[in-house]
Amino acid sequence: MELTGIVAHRPYPLPDAPWIMQQTWVDLLFAHWRAPASELRRRIPAELELEEFDGSAWLGIAPFEVVGLHPRLLPPLPLASRFPELNVRTYVRYGGKPGVFFFSLDAGSTLAVKTARTFFRLPYFRATMHIHREGEWLRFRSRRAQRGGAAFTARYRPLGPGFEARPGTLEHFLIERYCLYTGLLGPRIFRVDIHHAPWPLQRAEAVIDENGMAEASGLRLPDEPPILHFARRQPTLVWAPELVARRDGAGDAAR
Repeated sequence: MELTGIVAHRPYPLPDAPWIMQQTWVDLLFAHWRAPASELRRRIPAELELEEFDGSAWLGIAPFEVVGLHPRLLPPLPLASRFPELNVRTYVRYGGKPGVFFFSLDAGSTLAVKTARTFFRLPYFRATMHIHREGEWLRFRSRRAQRGGAAFTARYRPLGPGFEARPGTLEHFLIERYCLYTGLLGPRIFRVDIHHAPWPLQRAEAVIDENGMAEASGLRLPDEPPILHFARRQPTLVWAPELVARRDGAGDAAR
């Protein structure tokens, strides 16, 4: 069955327009921390509703690798079809649609960064990144290509059997999201729809040696271990950005 035929799990229908890009996310670690809602709120456009679960807002950091990226009807692009990526995120809602809001996205491809910033209006940054597989462990290193650039170094591995998140659980709230919202690179807020099968999750173990990603976005991580999940592979479709609102000047622009 084609990916667009797997839709029963979605919280709302697929867009009417055709998708424009396909990519696969590989060896992804979801690391999540509880975060003060007031701290996240000041970094998010006022037009977006910050979502909470069980009385807490959440900040996520996710390292992974993009493979097989290509526009619809075209083959993978040289220099931009495979690269590491690292994002810092929280969870928002607009017009009844829950989604992801990115404070930053670092990538190991200059072309991918320029394209995403220009076309999708996302706060991408070029970074020097390396992924090494050491048996069942993955080692991920990233340093943003700016003076004093934010760095992230960790090793992680999956644990236990695979599962799909059940509606109503924390992992479903954090991970089963089917659009993203922009708003840090200008006065307009766009929604980008995505689609994939339910996430094939495992529990995870991680040793994080260096993590300056939240601080680089003006945020703080609590002094407590994160909640960890791992996904081996997730093919994904992406739609063109859709303008949904204009900002009233709330929130800080990305530096």
